[in-house]
Amino acid sequence: MENITYEAAFKELETITREIETESVSVDVLAEKVKRASALIDYCQNKLRSTENEVGKIIKQMDADQQE
Repeated sequence: MENITYEAAFKELETITREIETESVSVDVLAEKVKRASALIDYCQNKLRSTENEVGKIIKQMDADQQE
């Protein structure tokens, strides 16, 4: 995926969701929008997992530093 922030990806995903829910997406571009939404969901999930792992490592390091 191109360089995009989590916030931008989430905002775009919200926009696509709103368009689909309000039926403002034509049938001709629906598959394209769903494919893009799927890619954005994957990106956001991976970003959240990565951030969770990074924060976990930082917390473990802080705990180890406090025990010394």
